Amino acid sequence: MLHHLTIVVFAQIDTLRVSTTQNAIGSMIPEVFSDQAWLTEEPANWSLAKRVPTMLAEPEQRFYTWATQHWMTGIGEVVDLGSFIGGSTARLALGHALAGHSGKVHAYDRFTADEGVKRRTLYKQGIAPFEGNDIFELSKDLLSPWADRITFHRGEIETQGWTGEPIEILCIDAFKKAVLADIMVKQFFPALVPGKSIIIHQDFLHHKNPWLAAQMINLRSAVTPVAFVQHDTMVFLVEQPMRADLLSAAELSDLTDAQILDAIDKCRDWFAGFDLDRRLDTMSAALRANPGVRIAWQMR
Repeated sequence: MLHHLTIVVFAQIDTLRVSTTQNAIGSMIPEVFSDQAWLTEEPANWSLAKRVPTMLAEPEQRFYTWATQHWMTGIGEVVDLGSFIGGSTARLALGHALAGHSGKVHAYDRFTADEGVKRRTLYKQGIAPFEGNDIFELSKDLLSPWADRITFHRGEIETQGWTGEPIEILCIDAFKKAVLADIMVKQFFPALVPGKSIIIHQDFLHHKNPWLAAQMINLRSAVTPVAFVQHDTMVFLVEQPMRADLLSAAELSDLTDAQILDAIDKCRDWFAGFDLDRRLDTMSAALRANPGVRIAWQMR
């Protein structure tokens, strides 16, 4: 019954803009994000998703499932850019299944893990030690409870692109290089649906990705920040079509450090109400300590 009522409310958002609150700079945010119900409501079959290793914090894990179960209406696909072994995909697929959506959850990744990642993440979360770096078959096995809902896209994301179908939930954990972020934005963002789609930007506030602030602040005429999910995730509601000229204006590749620092400062007002000034300070400090660096793993 609760799920049915949620769908009815969301179906009215485009025309009535019901259940909204106004943030500090006047943008309207649906109250479902302010309520943060994902922090207190454990999804059904949660243990099934939890068996899949992930680097996501607990609030982020719950948000992924909440988004596909309660926000999503089913008018588009779910795209997970940077699935790793499938932890984020599992949380998305669980909510997708609980809501009874059609369509697919698209998992993009190289599906590899080096020895350090295996030790730090996989083995510590219950995966038995194994030889080699290939985790594709392991990922498929872990995600088998939702096999009918998941489409795998193995390889470099920027060489695969998107089909053009509407995307309702876009999860991003693959913008580790500024030059590749520019490519993927142009591939995936045009498929986002105004008034419906959300961008779940994992690691947006991580100090090793300071250029992401510049990309999104330059898209602020088309998106509204609606949630901060600990540790590092920002969620944006798409409000306007992602036109080609808008995406070109948000390119990162040629930005100077000074321009990125200015963009981070502009985010202070844009994120008013989320209490993120210290996080933004850390991003600025990281960029100053790594002049000219635009690759996350090269940040010191």
